[in-house]
Amino acid sequence: MRAVVTGGAGFLGSHLCERLLQAEHEVVCVDNFLTSSPENIEHLMGDRRFQFRHRDITEGLDEPGQVDTVFHMASPASPADYLRLPLETLRVGSAGTWHALDLAAAKGARFLLASTSESYGDPLVHPQPESYWGHVNPVGPRSVYDEAKRFGEALTTAYRRSRGVDAKIVRIFNTFGPRMRPDDGRAIPTFIRQALSGEPITVTGDGNQTRSLCYVDDVVEGLLRMLASDHGGPVNLGNPHEVSMLELAQWIGKLTRSRSEITLIPRPQDDPERRRPDISLARELLNWEPTTPVERGLCDTVTYFRRRLSVGECAGSGPRPAGSTPSPAAAS
Repeated sequence: MRAVVTGGAGFLGSHLCERLLQAEHEVVCVDNFLTSSPENIEHLMGDRRFQFRHRDITEGLDEPGQVDTVFHMASPASPADYLRLPLETLRVGSAGTWHALDLAAAKGARFLLASTSESYGDPLVHPQPESYWGHVNPVGPRSVYDEAKRFGEALTTAYRRSRGVDAKIVRIFNTFGPRMRPDDGRAIPTFIRQALSGEPITVTGDGNQTRSLCYVDDVVEGLLRMLASDHGGPVNLGNPHEVSMLELAQWIGKLTRSRSEITLIPRPQDDPERRRPDISLARELLNWEPTTPVERGLCDTVTYFRRRLSVGECAGSGPRPAGSTPSPAAAS
């Protein structure tokens, strides 16, 4: 197939482009490098099946010739980015989604929206199933991302119902892996950068808030299985193994052999207390669940950051912090 990937030079988008090329598909990567990097796709540029379009999709999106699939991945995704770029985040979630859906409708292409667990806000239901409508502050600092994605879901559903577009929605939970930026602002790249540089590892609040960490390769596999399915979604893609931020900081400290101390700092407004996907639907409809051990994924990510920052090797299978022993399918 010939696929258009918006945000294709981003962390997740670049891994998707790579996987599509490995499967012998043609890929048109569209990005404006607002929060992404040319380095993420530099190794793909010599492939004759890969084309790059430097374009802001909020101003329109057109692609000549055949288009079989549109993956809409474009958006700032970390709090540091969308708090810095609130209007741009709202614009790509609204106008950008609209233009991507228009392209899919015009070409008779399948469409997949990369939505987010932030659609659930600070959830009052745990774990979060797709049937949960969420607990979101529409005027809080995180609302520019939360509501942009919720609007994108509504728009995608409207195109499916009113225009007959074969449109699908996935809600992606915390994803990590190589090609995250050191200044990304999310927990894993922040903790790794701080640990490798000898800075204090800064954990917000008391560190008991939780996230569920899914390695990027598993998420990409879920995206492709969702695309091939007959289900419109939304479907959760994430790891049902839950870890606290304090445990994660301790874990990364051990993997990096860092002497950095853990420091507690004030917690941001509307920061979710708990986050864990119910992936029953993904298991049933897509035969999907994460298979990469979290520790292996963390070690790969640490190794990537060591190369970027030019420091030593990952400690590998070092001891885990108390309480962090994962389930076999979720982590080693």
